[in-house]
Amino acid sequence: MPTLKIIDSVKVDVYSREHPPPHFHAIYAEYEELIEIETLATYAGSLPRAQRSKVIEWAKTRQDFLMGNFNRLNPGL
Repeated sequence: MPTLKIIDSVKVDVYSREHPPPHFHAIYAEYEELIEIETLATYAGSLPRAQRSKVIEWAKTRQDFLMGNFNRLNPGL
C-alpha cells in the first residue's frame, strides 16, 4: 500500500488487491475516507471538512496519476 502523498497529515494511499470502483484512501488520525478517482465522490467513510477539502483540491489535478497507480497495483480490474 504505497502512500502517494501526505497533505497536512492526511495520507493518500492506493492499495493492491482492491475492488471497483477505482478509489484511493485518505487517512487522517482516526478518520478514513475512500474517494472515487473519477468523480472524487465519497465511496465510504469521512474526513473532517478542512482535510477533505485539501485532499480534493490536490486530487482534482492528479486524477490521471491516481488512476495510473490504481491500475498498476490492480491490473486485473
